[in-house]
Amino acid sequence: MMGMIETDTTLIVGMFLAIGAGALSFLSPCVLPIFPAYMSYITGISVKELQGSKNSRMVKQLFAHSFFFLLAVSFVFISLGASASFLGQWAQQLLIGDSGLFIQRIAGIFIVVMGLFIAGWINIPSLMKERRFQYTKKPAGYAGTFFIGLGFAAGWTPCIGPIFGSILLLAASNPGQGMFYTLMYVIGFSFPFLILTFFIGKTRWIVRHSHIIMKIGAVLMIIMGFVLFFGLMPRISGFLLDLVQDTWLTRLG
Repeated sequence: MMGMIETDTTLIVGMFLAIGAGALSFLSPCVLPIFPAYMSYITGISVKELQGSKNSRMVKQLFAHSFFFLLAVSFVFISLGASASFLGQWAQQLLIGDSGLFIQRIAGIFIVVMGLFIAGWINIPSLMKERRFQYTKKPAGYAGTFFIGLGFAAGWTPCIGPIFGSILLLAASNPGQGMFYTLMYVIGFSFPFLILTFFIGKTRWIVRHSHIIMKIGAVLMIIMGFVLFFGLMPRISGFLLDLVQDTWLTRLG
């Protein structure tokens, strides 16, 4: 019973980390500054109109296009997460049995390196090249928006690549929870996307402070990398579990 509770605590810690990684991907300098232009492109509404007051028709249009865009993004991300989880399970059975320690250490090293890169403390030239699908003309309707979402998710940028790659390695090192972590990443990415869809005028303030947000996120990634490398997640989960139990016992006493 205690082991099951510790596993649940580990899953909760990983859940918040995955949600945070998704939000960090959206708030990154590769996505957030071009977000108004993206929304203008997929909806056909000018950036000036998007940043102004919105009537009910415009709100419905924004929500519908956002839904189909995020549906496509989620499809690609979750498919990649499922593949990483399957490969991780296969590698564990082939190489290291059920322990998963080897893959966890590889994931830890990768996440630390990507954290250092995102913070700007190391330079990896190959990751500085953006690879995006370019469209001269958007296909009409919601099908066109879905197609653009597929291109956005399948394309690669210096910010999303390292962060999402870390989630894929986390999924590979925890095959049983891989799909769950990927889904939490998608939720973390989608939530601020939907919120800022209706408050596009507020993105300027976030953009001005995006470097601070990225530095904080990078530090958290580095810490997570060390936690995975040294296999400290069960200890952290146990500590949090003891803390919660002590708090409840104190209140009940």
